[in-house]
Amino acid sequence: MSVLQVTRAMPHRQMPARSGSSVKTIRSRILFAFLVMTLITSVLGLYAAYDIRRAGGLVSKTFDKSLMAINYARAASADFNAIQAAFARQLLTSDHATRVMLDAKMTELEKSLNDDLSIAMERSQSDRASAAGAHVQRAVAAWSTMRGRLIEGTNPNEAWRSLDHFASVVEQQIDLLINYTAGDGFSYRQSAQAAVALDIRVNLLATLLAVVLSGLAAWLLARTILGPIAKASEIAKRIAGGHLDVIIPKGGDDEIGALLSAMEVMRENIRASIQSEVAQRRSAQSRLADALESSREGIIVIDADSKIVLANAQAGEFLAGILGRLKVGGSARDLMTTIWTRLGPPGARTVELPATRETRLPDGRWLRVSQNATQEGGVIIVFSDITVLKEQEAALTGTNQRFDVALANMSQGLCLYDADNRLQVFNRRFCEIFRLPSARIVVGMPLEEVIALSVAVGNYTTRADQRLSDVLTRIGHRQPATNILDLADDRVVALAHQPLHEGGWVETYEDVTERLQSEAKIVYMARHDALTGLPNRLMFAERAELALGASGRGDMFALLMLDLDHFKQVNDTLGHPIGDALLRVVAERLSACIREVDTVARLGGDEFAIVQSGLRSPDDATILARRIVDTMKMPFEIEGHRVTIGVSIGISMAPGDGTSYGKLLKNADVALYKAKADGRDTWRFFEMEMDARLQARRALELDLREALAEGWFELYYQPLFDFKRNEIGGFEALLRWNHPVRGMISPSEFIPIAEEIGLITQLGEWVLNQACREAQTWPEDIRIAVNVSPAQFRTGQLAGAVVGALAQSGLEPSRLDLEITESVILANTGSTMETLQTIRALGVKISMDDFGTGYSSLSYLRSFPFDKVKIDQSFIRDLDSKADSSVIVGAIIGLCKSLGMRVTAEGVESQAQLDFLFWEGCSEAQGYYFSRPVPAERVPALLVQWADGTTFVDRPEVRMLAD
Repeated sequence: MSVLQVTRAMPHRQMPARSGSSVKTIRSRILFAFLVMTLITSVLGLYAAYDIRRAGGLVSKTFDKSLMAINYARAASADFNAIQAAFARQLLTSDHATRVMLDAKMTELEKSLNDDLSIAMERSQSDRASAAGAHVQRAVAAWSTMRGRLIEGTNPNEAWRSLDHFASVVEQQIDLLINYTAGDGFSYRQSAQAAVALDIRVNLLATLLAVVLSGLAAWLLARTILGPIAKASEIAKRIAGGHLDVIIPKGGDDEIGALLSAMEVMRENIRASIQSEVAQRRSAQSRLADALESSREGIIVIDADSKIVLANAQAGEFLAGILGRLKVGGSARDLMTTIWTRLGPPGARTVELPATRETRLPDGRWLRVSQNATQEGGVIIVFSDITVLKEQEAALTGTNQRFDVALANMSQGLCLYDADNRLQVFNRRFCEIFRLPSARIVVGMPLEEVIALSVAVGNYTTRADQRLSDVLTRIGHRQPATNILDLADDRVVALAHQPLHEGGWVETYEDVTERLQSEAKIVYMARHDALTGLPNRLMFAERAELALGASGRGDMFALLMLDLDHFKQVNDTLGHPIGDALLRVVAERLSACIREVDTVARLGGDEFAIVQSGLRSPDDATILARRIVDTMKMPFEIEGHRVTIGVSIGISMAPGDGTSYGKLLKNADVALYKAKADGRDTWRFFEMEMDARLQARRALELDLREALAEGWFELYYQPLFDFKRNEIGGFEALLRWNHPVRGMISPSEFIPIAEEIGLITQLGEWVLNQACREAQTWPEDIRIAVNVSPAQFRTGQLAGAVVGALAQSGLEPSRLDLEITESVILANTGSTMETLQTIRALGVKISMDDFGTGYSSLSYLRSFPFDKVKIDQSFIRDLDSKADSSVIVGAIIGLCKSLGMRVTAEGVESQAQLDFLFWEGCSEAQGYYFSRPVPAERVPALLVQWADGTTFVDRPEVRMLAD
């Protein structure tokens, strides 16, 4: 409690009144001294204010008049330059809208220029500056008049000269205006500097005088006042320090005497007040202790000496498991250390507890511990049980985390708005779908701002107000709704709207673009061929059924089945990627051959089909077939390869050849088979006898499968005559089918069928095994040659089959020749060459069969080191009739001899052919001249026949060559 408060609180102790002459009082002395100092200060202040005001006026004139006038003059210059630039753009542009815009802009700039000139003239401080501003206005007006004449086309040359002249005048007068105004400002600046210099000198002298007078007054006051005040001050300090027994001397009649008397009264009042306050504090402490004991909070009070002055029962209960019993009056250092160690952060070493801390007790309860400093330097520590709050907070946190995780991982975008259409909840997917910057989407954002932002990023082609109107209409219905949003970038978003009971609403958004595209693509792919894009078998059947429906009304249509000739050879030689590219180009050519009302489809592989509608006669189908055949004959350029194929076409006419799609398709397929049998690259209409032949072929196919299972095949052997040995050097194994009903069937009939139905690999392995077993019974110098189909290479099992056949038969690998065709080398795949290398490493010989036919190339002889080359019989057959055949055969023999390869000539049937081959240096000969293919049991007889001295080996020249 302050001295003033104590004095006011004790009104019954009145201070003694003091009287005396007012002249002798300290107050009158101080008042007189301060009146003198105030007078001096007032004079100084008034003079300084006058000078500052005068200097400020000069500065104000310099700024408000000169500088502002200069600035507005320069602004007028900038406006005129902008007018000239706009006029230049107006002359250069041909766009009417741009010209109108520029004309409006020049009008606005002219107004701004006149305003700037008016202000500059108003703030100018000389007549010459005002005259220069008036000249500028007149020059600008004249320039604008000349500009109008130039636009109207009136005397353009004169107008341009006047325009330039007045522009120069404007710039000159503006420069004069700026210069005049700057000169006026310089004059005022000089005046201001002179006034400031005078004021500085006068103020320095006046300040020096004031300092001297103030020092004199202070000396007089100190002499009469400070001594007595020092004594009174010492007494006041002792009273304030609690020394209420201090002796107070009697004072005089002045204020110091009154002060001493008042201090005596104050001492007595303080003594009484302290006694009353002690009693009140004791009562308050008692009531506070009762309140603290009944509090649910734990409270510990520590004084400035680190002593526990208060600790309620609840604090003791909270800390019972940590501290044991709290002792009031004990040291608080151990208490603080233990509280910090047990309740503070791990690893802490200080004994000070943070302002607020939450911790968990050993019994599982949660406490919030807080401390506050008292005014006396102590500390109050409060312990609050927040277990229930923590449990609620954990439950709420878990719920919020699950909610956040669910929102963040939703595949749909979500927005929740309150009743005022303000955004309350949104997720990341919402921003992704509408490509909104997440930093600009905030909770509480109005709906119109969200829509405006979505429109700004380009989601919609409509304006923001139109889009907002649509959304508000949907919201106003207060009904669940679904909608489809077509965005500007061709994406499609599915929207689900759900109103909420409290007045808000929630919407979910799903980008269904890919799903719709996938569905459309699935529908398209279900009805179209994936490689060519043509209708597939399903869609072709639908189109054929539609055509059949029209045929019931008398319309005629044709169903054409197409099969590409030699396509398999392209696949085998150039690879499937080239084959696929070829099919795409074929599809383009076929589409170009038909009309819009017709349908071309790819049924699979190299098979195509066409529905030709609206025919007047079968001749229309003939015209289309001829067009397609001629188109397919033209070479194809596929990735640097020149490919030549053909097409075979079978045609069935509706309704004559069938009234159902299945029947028409079957009959067209029969006609196609006939076209292929007749030499390919042609077309055939369906005839009834074709079906009978097809049935016979299918019966042969069924018998072929049974023949392999029942073992109806057998091997025949044709001898290979060795010129150097003058005897048979080996045999070629040839497959024969002895049908139990049809008799012997030629390989040319069943081998193609076996290749088509996939039986050729099994047949090839059987031939290899059977030939090796029977060759093992022959003399050791007799070799066996076995033909290998290209299909056996594609399986990747040929090398294993060779190893197995040799192992089972015990035949020496050097006695086995594998004959392959050029189509195997044309494929030139890594696996094919690896297989050939593996087989040759076994010691087996590799021969090229039918050399000179197909896509023969000398590069094949370099691609793999063949052991033998077999010249096709077509060249040997023509040796007697065609001179070029003998040249070709001789060249092949010479080439192979140079490369170290043996040469076998196929199809030798005459002595003349044999002589030619002998003298050309051919290695071997094969043909009917020596023997037709014979069963295995006749092989020994052939060996004896060509070694008994009665045949070709008896000729002297042969013996001489052998010797």
